[in-house]
Amino acid sequence: MENYIVSARKYRPSTFDSVVGQRALTTTLKNAIATGKLAHAYLFCGPRGVGKTTCARIFAKTINCLSPSANGEACNQCESCQAFNEQRSYNIHELDAASNNSVEDIRTLIDQVRIPPQIGKYKVYIIDEVHMLSQSAFNAFLKTLEEPPHHAIFILATTEKHKILPTILSRCQIYDFNRINVQDAVSHLQYVAQKEGIQAEPEALTIIAQKADGGMRDALSIFDQVVSFTGGNITYQGVIENLNVLDYEYYFRLVDLFLENKAADTMVLLNEILRKGFDAHHFITGLASHFRDLLVSKDPITLPLLEVGASIRERYQQQAQKCDQKFLYRAMKLCNDCDLNYRTSKNKRLLVELTLIQCAQLTLPDADDIIGGRSPKKRLKPLFKQQVVTPTTPQAQPQAGDVAARKSPLPELKEEKRKIPVMKAGQIGMSIRHRATQTEAPKVTTPTPTNNQQSSYEDYVVYEKDLNYYWREFAQRLPVEEKANASRMMNLQPKLLNDTTFEVGVDNSMVEKYMKQLLPNIQDYLREKLHNRKITMTVRVFEAKEVVRAYSQVERFQLMSQKNPKLMKLKEVFGLELS
Repeated sequence: MENYIVSARKYRPSTFDSVVGQRALTTTLKNAIATGKLAHAYLFCGPRGVGKTTCARIFAKTINCLSPSANGEACNQCESCQAFNEQRSYNIHELDAASNNSVEDIRTLIDQVRIPPQIGKYKVYIIDEVHMLSQSAFNAFLKTLEEPPHHAIFILATTEKHKILPTILSRCQIYDFNRINVQDAVSHLQYVAQKEGIQAEPEALTIIAQKADGGMRDALSIFDQVVSFTGGNITYQGVIENLNVLDYEYYFRLVDLFLENKAADTMVLLNEILRKGFDAHHFITGLASHFRDLLVSKDPITLPLLEVGASIRERYQQQAQKCDQKFLYRAMKLCNDCDLNYRTSKNKRLLVELTLIQCAQLTLPDADDIIGGRSPKKRLKPLFKQQVVTPTTPQAQPQAGDVAARKSPLPELKEEKRKIPVMKAGQIGMSIRHRATQTEAPKVTTPTPTNNQQSSYEDYVVYEKDLNYYWREFAQRLPVEEKANASRMMNLQPKLLNDTTFEVGVDNSMVEKYMKQLLPNIQDYLREKLHNRKITMTVRVFEAKEVVRAYSQVERFQLMSQKNPKLMKLKEVFGLELS
């Protein structure tokens, strides 16, 4: 039985012209070889399976060819080319940096660099996955990479250029390899299928190329897998069944249901998709891509962006003509929001179903009231409709019954009893913008009520608890320069003498004088906050026998210990201290 070779190895490019999807890079390398302008170090970077190592091998083979062709390709006839094709060339050395990333491995490589080639002009060292080298290995490699012998050329290949030291990057010519586009991948797959004698539908090869996500090696591996499944006849149905890809037909059916506003049918179709084992997240991302492809198909300018087969392209164009651009924009927005919220959602299926329901309502006449790409308009509909009475004759006058019929059904507001303002701490804040003098305080401008307002104005009942709250609030709003006086006011306790008069006791005459200066401002502030115009404040100095100062924590503990001696014993047992 003949040894089987996978397509990725069997059809690996051997010349620059056979490299798929990297025309600009291969042309640059061929011109450099033709003109003899070769750098001592190259860095090939890009995604996996796009031809980095392949181009490095072709480059090494071509520069050592004894009789290259006029277009910069190797002759494949000389001893150097034959040695390379038979994998016995001593001029090309490959090192896998993923498994040989230590300083000792790099030092061994540096020792080999000193030996000149026996056949050909150059010794080429290809270091694959160079970003896997350790920090010390990079440092040991720096000097040799910057000034190698004239016969040595280094080609570094990596998929993660950002992990390479800037000192290494500055010593190399950098070539960025692109992903293989779908059209180039399909063309190469058709070439391989033709060589192998395999029948393949273009739509099936397109699915394979899309599944490979820009990697030619991945596309050939999937191709071999599908060939084994289909027995050499690659069909569209066979590919989507083997690769577990959701058929385009489901998306076309869904959009038709959206346009017909059949929300229930979309949920049934979603259930069918989930029962076949497809992931809801992949389904919603595929639906978003389907809407994007429909939008692309509406304009001939963007039509080349549609990477599908010929028959599928015609279906996209037909369905795109039935879809309004506004509908597509909003549908894409809904699907994108669902994609973003999918991972954090507790009920993922419900999230997808709500998205489908919203998409099915986008073409309704009142679609502006549905969240479809922008916030809905806020509209308040009237609760009651007023009936218009049309008189039968010009002289007809409204009767008493008509007046009663037009009377509003809302209940009349009755006069409430006197209300007490309910305030919570932290609800009110004020910022003092201007520097205040020593006697300045928050000023309250109370508007003078008109005659009508005077008659309807009602003074609220004043309670001592509310009085103390707004007293402290006034003290907190004093300027920073009045911090000491504000602290003094916080320690004072206003006492309500009657319904409208309260008294403030102070320690000495100096504090009394200061409080009397603030008296007008305090009265205005409290009158506004407590909704009572008759509030009056009085100030007096405490008598000698009255307790006028606040106790400290130590003094409070001593007084409590006198009443309950067990507290002192508790303090001694646990070794407590007062802070």
